[in-house]
Amino acid sequence: MSIVTVQLGQCGNQVGQELFEVISNDANDTQRKVYSECSSERFFNETANRELVARSVLIDMEPKVISQSIAKTAKSGKWRYGDRSHFSQKQGSGNNWANGYCVHGPRHEEVVMDIVRREVEHCDCLAGIVAMMSVAGGTGSGVGTYVTRCLRDAYPNSFILNHLTWPYGTGEVIVQNYNSVLTLSHLYQLSDAILVHENDTVHKICAQLMNIKHISFRDVNKVIAHQLGSVLQPALTGDSHGIYNRNPIGELMSSLVCHPEYKLLSVCNIPQVSSSSMAYSMFTWPGLLKHLRQMLIANSKMEEGIDWQVRAPSLQPEGIERTGSHRRPGFNTSLANLLILRGKDVNNAEISGFQHPSLYTPWLPADEAFSMWKTPVPFNKYEKSAILVSNSQTLLRPLDNMVGKAWNMFASRAYIHQYTKFGISEEDFLDSFTSLEQVISSYSQL
Repeated sequence: MSIVTVQLGQCGNQVGQELFEVISNDANDTQRKVYSECSSERFFNETANRELVARSVLIDMEPKVISQSIAKTAKSGKWRYGDRSHFSQKQGSGNNWANGYCVHGPRHEEVVMDIVRREVEHCDCLAGIVAMMSVAGGTGSGVGTYVTRCLRDAYPNSFILNHLTWPYGTGEVIVQNYNSVLTLSHLYQLSDAILVHENDTVHKICAQLMNIKHISFRDVNKVIAHQLGSVLQPALTGDSHGIYNRNPIGELMSSLVCHPEYKLLSVCNIPQVSSSSMAYSMFTWPGLLKHLRQMLIANSKMEEGIDWQVRAPSLQPEGIERTGSHRRPGFNTSLANLLILRGKDVNNAEISGFQHPSLYTPWLPADEAFSMWKTPVPFNKYEKSAILVSNSQTLLRPLDNMVGKAWNMFASRAYIHQYTKFGISEEDFLDSFTSLEQVISSYSQL
């Protein structure tokens, strides 16, 4: 089954290009034929000349980034984008969600959806759609949200996963919190799941783990692409009987999104080292998984600086209800976790630490809350690697901070006129705030 990606705005297109760069290495790996063929079928069309053409649609309201991506990938010799799989205009959305959602989205709906439809028709069987976008600007967030709405209408029975890049907390755009609130509140009604990467977190990984001195957007995007690729590449599920999972989006949803009130997914992985350090690094499954488990419960996005003082709460005696009041300070409660292991000796990895009921909310049995995928095939030059996709309280604090900042601006009616002139009313803002406050409340009560 195939995945179609829809890359939206500058950020979505740049992350998407890096993702296909990572994936194409596996799709061209002739040493592991079955894995390689599964990866290729999932993400690429193959032409009569055996060229790999990405199953992707590129959308932006400015032409520069798309033109650069198409030119660069065509020269790579490994893969390229389709000749008719992109759409751009000469004028951007001005970092305004309302301009993207109310103006550019409806204006270009027909041509954009025709491109998507052609790409979907190239699939023998559609596993799902991954929409990649930022929440800070106007095109990625505004047009991206509108296109997601159109995708939901056109493919009501298909899985839609939105991958969002969360802006730097210090601010890339002065109205980024408005754009983020409007994007998230609308996507919560449209998407099956929302997978989030925070720029601040990825920036720290680049600086502290990858030892990059002058960090560029490409450095940040490469880390995001590595993590995203590790989630979406072929793996063996518990009941796959040695056959790689054919519907990764569907299996991701069934493992992690058991309730429509809880759709926010986060990712952390281990190890993460610079390419120069990789040759001198040795990793064992017990060491990797011990650190990854502590990263989960202490809500640490990387292994450096983990708070080892945070402990899982003790289980209550039988007959006594376990509630949020028994949670320890700093403990990150999970609704569901998916552990993905890739590399040498993967069958020897001990995973029981992730199955303990104390890690999870009391109303979902631990055996239903935890899933594992694995493959002996290494990923992206790491001999062993583990990635955890988590539906937990990880994103609670950044979401609460973002909503709080947006509300403070809204209370003084700052910049509201920039949105109302495109058709977004104050009532629309209030509906969005109400929607996200409910999400915050739900995750707080896990």
